[in-house]
Amino acid sequence: MRYRYIDGRMLLRLTEAGTTWLRTNQQTVNNLNVFPIPDGDTGTNMLLTMQAALKEVVSREERSIGKALHALAHGALMGARGNSGVILSQLWRGFARALEPIEEMDPPSFVQGLKEARDTAYRGVGQPVEGTILTVSKDIAAAAERALSNGATSNLDILEAAVLAADASVENTPNLLSVLKEAGVVDAGGKGLFFILEGMLRAALGLGLDIPLATVAAIDFQTISGLAEVIEPGQDWEVVVDFRPASPLDFKAFVHDLAPLGTSIQLGEGDGIVRMHIHVPDRTEFQPIELCKQWGTVVNVHIENLMDQLEPSLNLAPVKAGQLGVVAVASGDGLARVMVSFGVSAIVAGGQTLNPSTEEILAAVNRLPTDKVILLPNNKNILLAAKQAAELSGKQVAVVPTLSMPQGIAALIHHNPEGELAATAAAMTDALQEVRSGELTRANRSVVIDGIEVREGQVIALLDDRLVCACDDLSEAVLGLLQAAGAAEREIITLYHGATLSGDAATAIAERVRKAYPGQEAELVHGGQPHYDLIVSVE
Repeated sequence: MRYRYIDGRMLLRLTEAGTTWLRTNQQTVNNLNVFPIPDGDTGTNMLLTMQAALKEVVSREERSIGKALHALAHGALMGARGNSGVILSQLWRGFARALEPIEEMDPPSFVQGLKEARDTAYRGVGQPVEGTILTVSKDIAAAAERALSNGATSNLDILEAAVLAADASVENTPNLLSVLKEAGVVDAGGKGLFFILEGMLRAALGLGLDIPLATVAAIDFQTISGLAEVIEPGQDWEVVVDFRPASPLDFKAFVHDLAPLGTSIQLGEGDGIVRMHIHVPDRTEFQPIELCKQWGTVVNVHIENLMDQLEPSLNLAPVKAGQLGVVAVASGDGLARVMVSFGVSAIVAGGQTLNPSTEEILAAVNRLPTDKVILLPNNKNILLAAKQAAELSGKQVAVVPTLSMPQGIAALIHHNPEGELAATAAAMTDALQEVRSGELTRANRSVVIDGIEVREGQVIALLDDRLVCACDDLSEAVLGLLQAAGAAEREIITLYHGATLSGDAATAIAERVRKAYPGQEAELVHGGQPHYDLIVSVE
């Protein structure tokens, strides 16, 4: 079959294959971090976006490729997570727009779709950066157009040209973006797009979709004991299963099978029992339990509604019709409570690695009984989804471009429920210049960035998303970050301690900070965030 024409059902099969291949290579994409931090989520965000898109198509059973693409683009739009997911949704949106009136896709319409996909994605990003997924989409469209002008007669010819161009474009991204070259990685979003297209091509050629072609880093398994639970966006149920495997458990294979079913997967092993923890998004689906039965005997199951568990305890600030409501993203229970204390009316659980979808942010906006809303994304990887949600809402929504939790808290100081939307949003945006944000975590690989040599396992400090120091001791890293932030010339230092840092350790670090900066007010607050031992605010 040369795929001279592709209808809606064939598109579904190819898109399913592309999604499957992305899932197979999900960890490869996640590992393409610029910084050596254990929070890569680009592959996960793109996969969740594609799964949301597919769910919309499957529910409609469209023969028309135009109608199928419309459904797929809508699903991707609502399910988009992270900047990579939002840009991916824009690619589908442009592709769908170009083919809207078409029943079957031929090579010329395929090429036109790729060109419109490129243009739509570029328009959707305020300041496009080359060396990213945008560049890859541009190179794909150009290669497809060349293939058509050179006599391509089937969609398969166009797809082959697109895959080859995507591969070459991804490999070239470090030459266009110096931070990629310095970190020794290619662009993660571009690599994810390549895997989607390659999966389609592999399915068309009858090749397998179950074995990744690239080598991925070993998965770091953590025991459950002592870990604080982290509430994730859209993860309505938590399932914890204890089981005794009949034979030694293949951890990597087990996690590979679990990955499509949920997130926040953690395993702990001891005394012949393996304890599995996973957050699943659908209340009606219990596939993780069925999967565990294939590996061993289920002896205990515990299920909770995570959002119901959190929200009643937050005492969210009431908002009335006509007032300004605030929706904020928070990555831990402590940070959520701090934001609520400043007048937030709705919390969307999320943050680094826990990027909420456009639909989840939109739902929080729509739940408020007012038509004037301010959105605080509090993470650079959530900003595009927040802007997309604002555009989709029928309400007046202003997005204050907060890129960190400390920026979100600084903005909230200027919130006035009785204020005018534009003026309040402007004041909150101006406040972002008053705070510097730091994050401390451990390096998951060795690398040299900005002249700083980092060894795997070291504590690293990021200041306003820039690596400023790496050392073996957490408290030393905190002091290095504060020095880089000019804390001696500031007034307030706030340390938000994460889920896995003990209270005693956090208190000791706070005391050391107070001794080093006696002229500043230093405060220790429970943040509860994952991955980062400390988030630091300097004002």
